Amino acid sequence: MLRRFFAYYRPHRRLFAVDFGCAVLSGLLELAFPLAVSIFVDRLLPGRDWGLIAAAASGLAALYLLNTGLIAIVTYWGHVLGIGIETEMRRKAFDHLQRLSFAFYDEQKTGHLIARVTKDLEDVGEVAHHGPEDLFIALMTFAGAFGLMYAINARLALLTTLVVPVIMFLATRFGSRMTQNFRAIFAGIGAFNARVEENIGGMRVVQAFANEAHERALFARDNEDYRRVKLQGYRIMAQSTALSYLSMRATQMIVMIAGTWFVLHGALSPGGFVGFLLLVGVFFRPVEKINAVLETYPKGMAGFRRYCELIDTAPTLVDAPDAVAAPPLRGDIAYEDVTFGYSPAHRVLRDVRLRIAAGETVAFVGPSGAGKTTLCAMLPRFYDVDAGRITIDGIDVRSMTLHSLRRQIGVVQQDVFLFGGTVRDNIAYGRLGATEAEIHQAARRARLEATIARMPDGFGTLIGERGVKLSGGQKQRLAIARMFLKNPPILILDEATSALDTETERAIQQSLAELAVGRTTLVIAHRLATIRDADRIVVVDERGVVEQGRHGDLLAAGGTYRRLHDAQFGR
Repeated sequence: MLRRFFAYYRPHRRLFAVDFGCAVLSGLLELAFPLAVSIFVDRLLPGRDWGLIAAAASGLAALYLLNTGLIAIVTYWGHVLGIGIETEMRRKAFDHLQRLSFAFYDEQKTGHLIARVTKDLEDVGEVAHHGPEDLFIALMTFAGAFGLMYAINARLALLTTLVVPVIMFLATRFGSRMTQNFRAIFAGIGAFNARVEENIGGMRVVQAFANEAHERALFARDNEDYRRVKLQGYRIMAQSTALSYLSMRATQMIVMIAGTWFVLHGALSPGGFVGFLLLVGVFFRPVEKINAVLETYPKGMAGFRRYCELIDTAPTLVDAPDAVAAPPLRGDIAYEDVTFGYSPAHRVLRDVRLRIAAGETVAFVGPSGAGKTTLCAMLPRFYDVDAGRITIDGIDVRSMTLHSLRRQIGVVQQDVFLFGGTVRDNIAYGRLGATEAEIHQAARRARLEATIARMPDGFGTLIGERGVKLSGGQKQRLAIARMFLKNPPILILDEATSALDTETERAIQQSLAELAVGRTTLVIAHRLATIRDADRIVVVDERGVVEQGRHGDLLAAGGTYRRLHDAQFGR
């Protein structure tokens, strides 16, 4: 884990060297100050040479100014280093999230993922700055202060070190407990974020059912769990800090009493005694740094461990080693003995065989859970087949790179996802870099131009988070405009109009019919009235593909499609 952590320092070697070097020099100057005071008391004061005293004081002031500059460098550039590492980790985490497949997101909560990319990495950045630097400086200061104390009075120095085993025991005991606690805290933050994100995203449902009190109760439970875990961490921290403080002050009392005895018996000079007392403070300053590390290191390492767990999650869908960019596709699709399940115990499709000609419009109907959406979702490889294969123009989809394959397949869903920018931004998402004229043409083909003209800022109108300021029909038209701009040879329409009223649905159907011209189109539908004009209707149930043909032929056959039709139209 530490080896992986230190690997992130490599791009910042120079900055780390400057920060670390300044910190070491500052630590050495800290060791020099007690010696300077000792010399000041033992040699300069008895001589009463004010010129020499003033010169020495000026030199000491210059060292203080130098150390002030070093501390400023360490504080600012050290945090620049930490933020640089934090930013790089956040970039890698976000890039990795873009590669993970639908199967991963099916099992995750948004709030947990947000916490891993935000809060977790903030604490990692703090450790990246303070961790190695503080640990090294603490050890150097510890050893340096002990060496100087030993040079002043060996017996008093050995007496001082009796407390070191106690300090090490405290550091080890409380450090491991803090690490466990902060891992629990980070898990709590994830649950917290998930609760808030879910509540805000579903506020219309919450208020529609008048369930605000229920949501408050759920939030209060998570809030109290988070409070309890955090207070437990503060209790551990308080115990560690209090015991460290007590051990330090007890040692200082012992040194004062023993040092006084040595001074009275001529074994130690007054200046040496004063310098030794100052060195005791320097000697125990690393303990304060260790306590600070005890607070930041467990948080940072817990965050880094969660980060590594995310980074180590392998995408289930990746390009094959020999995958090539897809050529311009015509849209001849073949499902060859396709079998798929979301888990070994949950088989959705078995040995499906189906061929779709380029330019053909094929509608998939059947009961919920039969696998219609799954069958279409495997075409752009949102999921991979467990057995068999799917080809486009005779090429196995797994032989194409994911990017090139998905660039040539368009999906319009029932639940349209829009980004919280402008109308222009959302249409342009279909083809980044499209010209203004192309964006306007796409809106016109989706019959959206008149609606946009009535908006306060036209194409620059902000539509709110997930398009909350738009009606259902406007959202669908915007999604269709986005697809006109993308202009893919293959189109998947997944219940694209099922949530709309009849009049709006009829208007959207006209736009979709225009969109489907010249493309291979796969339509998933529950409303059979919307797919009567399809070139072919494929009926899917738990057995797989059970019927296919045109609307009139399937009605005449009196099979599954006829039963679905009669149930829907009350015959």
